[in-house]
Amino acid sequence: MNNLKLYSEVTSNLALQSKEEVILFSAYDIERSRLFFASSANLIYTTHLSSFQNGKFQTKGPLQAEVDPIDLEGGDFITAFDYLLEKEALIVGTASGILLLHSVDGNGTEEVGRVEGGVRCISPSPDGDLLGVTTGFGQLLVMTHDWELLYETAVEDLPDFIDGFLVSDEPDFSRDTFGSPISWRGDGKYFSTLSEVSHPASTHKRLKFWERDSGVLHASSESKPFMAAVLEWMPSGAKIAAVYDRKLENKGPSIVFFERNGLERSSFNINEPVGATVELLKWNCSSDLLAAVVRSEQYDFIKIWYFSNNHWYLKHEIRYSRSDGVRFMWDPTKSQQLICWTLGGQITIYKFIWVTAVTERSTALVIDDSKILVTPLALTLMPPPLYSFSLNFPSAIRDMSLYSKNSKNLLAAFLSDGCLSVVELPAQDTWEELDGKEFSVEASVSESEFGSFVHFTWLDSHILLAVSHYGFSHSNCSSKTSSSKDWHCGLYMQEIELVCSEDHVPGLVTCSGWQGKVLNRSLLDGLVIGIAPNPAKNSSAFIQLDGGKVYEYAPKLGITRCDLKDYDVSFSSSCPWMNVVLVGNPSKPLLFGLDDTSRLHVSGRVLCNNCSSFSFYSNLANQVITHLILATRQDLLFIVDISDILHGELDLTYENFIHTGNKRKEEEKLNFINIWERGAKVVGVLHGDEDAVILQTTRGNIECIYPRKLVLSSIINALVQRRFRNALLMVRRHRIDFNVMVDYCGLQSFVQSASEFVRQVNNLSYITEFVCAIKNENVTETLYKKFLSPFHGQDGGVEAKDFSGSGSNSDVDNKVCSVLLAIKRALEEQLPESPARELCILTTLARSNPPALEEALERIKVIRDMELLGSDDPRKITYPSSEEALKHLLWLSDSEAVFEAALGLYDLNLAAIVALNSQCDPKEFLPFLQDLEQMPASLMHYNIDLKLRRFEKALKHIVSAGDAHFADSMNLMKKNPELFPMGLQLITDPVKRVQVLEAWGDQLIDDKCYEDAAATYLCCSSLEKALKSYRACGNWRGVLTVAGLLKLENNVVVQLAHELCEELQALGKPGEAAKIALGYCRDVNAGMSLLICSRDWDEALRVAFMHRRVDLISEVKTASLECASSLVDEYKEGLEKVGKYLARYLAVRQRRLLLAAKLQSEAQSINDLDDDTVSEASSTFSGMSAYTTGTRKSSAASTSSTLASKTRQRQRQKNRGKIRPGSPGEEMALVEHLKGMSLTAGARRELKSLLVSLVMLCEDKTARKLHHTAENFQLSQMAAVKLAEDTMSNDSINEHAHTLERYVQKVKCEVPTSEAFSWRPRVFISP
Repeated sequence: MNNLKLYSEVTSNLALQSKEEVILFSAYDIERSRLFFASSANLIYTTHLSSFQNGKFQTKGPLQAEVDPIDLEGGDFITAFDYLLEKEALIVGTASGILLLHSVDGNGTEEVGRVEGGVRCISPSPDGDLLGVTTGFGQLLVMTHDWELLYETAVEDLPDFIDGFLVSDEPDFSRDTFGSPISWRGDGKYFSTLSEVSHPASTHKRLKFWERDSGVLHASSESKPFMAAVLEWMPSGAKIAAVYDRKLENKGPSIVFFERNGLERSSFNINEPVGATVELLKWNCSSDLLAAVVRSEQYDFIKIWYFSNNHWYLKHEIRYSRSDGVRFMWDPTKSQQLICWTLGGQITIYKFIWVTAVTERSTALVIDDSKILVTPLALTLMPPPLYSFSLNFPSAIRDMSLYSKNSKNLLAAFLSDGCLSVVELPAQDTWEELDGKEFSVEASVSESEFGSFVHFTWLDSHILLAVSHYGFSHSNCSSKTSSSKDWHCGLYMQEIELVCSEDHVPGLVTCSGWQGKVLNRSLLDGLVIGIAPNPAKNSSAFIQLDGGKVYEYAPKLGITRCDLKDYDVSFSSSCPWMNVVLVGNPSKPLLFGLDDTSRLHVSGRVLCNNCSSFSFYSNLANQVITHLILATRQDLLFIVDISDILHGELDLTYENFIHTGNKRKEEEKLNFINIWERGAKVVGVLHGDEDAVILQTTRGNIECIYPRKLVLSSIINALVQRRFRNALLMVRRHRIDFNVMVDYCGLQSFVQSASEFVRQVNNLSYITEFVCAIKNENVTETLYKKFLSPFHGQDGGVEAKDFSGSGSNSDVDNKVCSVLLAIKRALEEQLPESPARELCILTTLARSNPPALEEALERIKVIRDMELLGSDDPRKITYPSSEEALKHLLWLSDSEAVFEAALGLYDLNLAAIVALNSQCDPKEFLPFLQDLEQMPASLMHYNIDLKLRRFEKALKHIVSAGDAHFADSMNLMKKNPELFPMGLQLITDPVKRVQVLEAWGDQLIDDKCYEDAAATYLCCSSLEKALKSYRACGNWRGVLTVAGLLKLENNVVVQLAHELCEELQALGKPGEAAKIALGYCRDVNAGMSLLICSRDWDEALRVAFMHRRVDLISEVKTASLECASSLVDEYKEGLEKVGKYLARYLAVRQRRLLLAAKLQSEAQSINDLDDDTVSEASSTFSGMSAYTTGTRKSSAASTSSTLASKTRQRQRQKNRGKIRPGSPGEEMALVEHLKGMSLTAGARRELKSLLVSLVMLCEDKTARKLHHTAENFQLSQMAAVKLAEDTMSNDSINEHAHTLERYVQKVKCEVPTSEAFSWRPRVFISP
């Protein structure tokens, strides 16, 4: 669905030496872009293509060209002509058989050979190694570029006499015989010729295929009526084109294609009258365009065809006067550049581009000869060459422009005969009625000539803005007046007013009655590359000149400089593809341009360097563009938010539109779509809720895809505008997760809008499907996170702040219940009662989390009771049958869960019905239900609750069953200890309460909850068990207190105290044991030893002075001095370790930072490698420690068995906390070790007690020394930890700032307010 548009036409004239002189041949120098022309006066003209790059050469002034004469004998003239790239010279053949090598640069001519019968054709092979020559006698010579003859053969074998006809010995060299009857395949392995048949009276010819190296005839076709010497092999080598002369069939010529084996493959008619002839046939270098010169009675036409989907489209036609004798060649390097020349020396270079035939309103307008094939893609996706309806014009169409605004559709077409035709189409929603019809469109009437359009567009519904050629032969060949002679040659900008004398009837096509009038015409200095209407202003357009400069055109002001704030509208180079779209809010125009090097320009900068095609998408009613659709030469499709372009956030999001091959990045954020067929291009989109991108493959067929990003954008737009039904339909059609409808709007917002949602959807099947899909997950943060962005409200009257996703965990956790409850209420409020509504309500209950099965069964029970009563209640018809409702519930839920829920209602009949409908085995559930039915109500409830593990209800029911079942209640509480509190509330008998308490205490003993067990035993006066419980948990105060309650004798209590003292010593609690020894055992010596052992120095001194024993005082003093000395040594050793660990940490940290910087620099180069290299590099670096500099020896060395990995894991757990030099965890281990060296609260308390005791014992010097050592250690330890924490959060280490001395000073400043230094007596604090 593309059209071939002419975007540049540059014409100039060669200054021939005489009026009788005409141009006969042309040749092209690829390396230096030079054109050579040979004339009938044996002159060679040389010109450069660069001379045509400036639009100012579009005058009738002479073209700069070098003229070289070829000296030939009298009567001799040039018959063949070509350029030899290897020789950098022209090869010339004459009628007398001379082969000349003419050097253009050296201006010298050398005779390299002579052949009999004259030279009819010269054709070099594509690689330049061989040269094919045909003579006037029908001989074929193939020679090397060194003029060595490889072989010579006859193209056709004709005897002297055939059936009385004499074969002439004189060859005919009229102009009609000029051409190239030799055509080489693209690789040069084969070539073909056209040969006369053996009978001279026959016009049939035979197509022959020859092998390059041996000259052996490879294959030949059947005898066919080939026309003239027209033969052209496709450069790709797939087929060869020729022309059939079908005059005998009273038909016009047709172009036929052959395979290398001589078999005819296909053909098509060129739609010309019987007298027309095809003079020349040429493929372009990419083998996709076929051009021909077709001669009729009055005109010569250059026709260009394109093949797609097994159909040949005539895409362009240029009309010349027959007297011009036009010829052409395709540029060998630029597939869409055509070079035409006439006998009189007029040279024109046409530059074409492929433009999409799909308009902004998603209508395909495909040009095919004199028809425009119309297909409204928004109504039907019809693959070409099929179409909905067609518009037939008087002659071939060269270009067209569509105006579509406010239900008004105007189509203007410029025809090859110079006429302008206009047709008005009805509103697009009525086009279905036009399906299959063909409408004949008349040319508009005009008093003045329009010239030859190059560009044109609509300014409004009555004004066309056109860029036209005037003054050249191909511009005036269809002139009906001589007014063009009054105009200078060149490009003109003109406004054309179009008025229709007929009234347009809604729903019909207006094809006639149009009149055109030129309102304004002005000469242009430069070459216009493109024009595009300005969607932001009426009667305004943007004009792009050669070089990319863009200006604005207004009817009264003409061409002026654009004035768009914050945007540079010009491009850095010429962009044949130019589009202007409205973006943003408020809307403003934005210019996009694509140049011939695949660079996409926007706002004065290059957006993408490898763009192959692009289009625009809008999901808004005002047609403001929201997304750019971009296909790259890597066959990647990008969906770009316009907001990203406006805010300049493309590089990070789209990575310069290049596939880096990093698979891990792709998994994290895949922002493109792989186009499945190479070379496919974007031809259009379907806007709004259709959200489709239309691609056309190189084969011609179209594919419609729905990118996830566009689909979600349309859904979100519908949600913001509260079009819930449209949003739901899109979710269903594109299989999007239904949760997006809740998560994007927010849970609270959706719950509030649930009634409106149900009212709009009004389809219980859709609502049921929605309900079943709801889950406790925010898909906007998981599944669709990379596609969705916060919506900036532009339409619909809804503020964006009202639509924020539910991000809190609490919202996600209760999402299912909240949404389904809201839907259930909305169903009951908005929709009338019906069986389908009831089933939908059951669905909301079944899909709740947890499922509300009991409520659902209650509703089914109501229906069943209504059925059992057999009443004529009118509500009965609004409910489904109980069986249908139950089956629906069982389909949605687990049958076992529904059966248990039915049991939980204590309705045995309902449970039996559930079991039967769930296809359970009656042998399994019937005996169980029968046993329950025979039990009393309380016991039945108890057994059901017990089966359903509803133990609280079971306990209530078994207690209510009476004292006979007290043992069952005790067993239930023992098996479920959490029921004991409820049991105490339910059981009021004091004797039974004691049993419950004692059983609870025994259970607590089994659970090793001794304190709680002791309290429980005390409640039931079980003192002996309470004493054992206190003793088991080491609570000596409780043991001795309960011993007092038991009124034990003194000796028993003392014995018990001695045992407790020993137990506490064994438990490592000497301080507690000391209290028992002093208080109950009256053993001062043992108590003093225990106090010293527990380092409770002040208490030990108090007891010693209380008993006034000097020996005890001396013992305390000796022990305290020894403890102080050991602590001083310990703190000194700790101080050394702090310095050692800190130095090691800083060295490790510095090395880690250097290695990280090195790996980061290497990772940047790895990202540029291919996937295999990245994979290899990743495997090389994996598993290395932070200090490893080498790579792994082999993959086998890195593979270990499962047993070995488990062994290593156990070893790591065993060695956890150890510092292993060189390990990846050494850095953190050092920091944790430094933190672990801090003084604990117990150590600080003991240290303070020791300092006070030393002062009391007059050991001030020792106390000061201990204080100073402990203080230094603690300051260094805290400073080291703080330094390590600061360096871990930085990417660098400052050798001057990150030192222990500096951090010690910082910690000293914090000491007065620090709880960690509360142990220091102020008397020892240094100033």
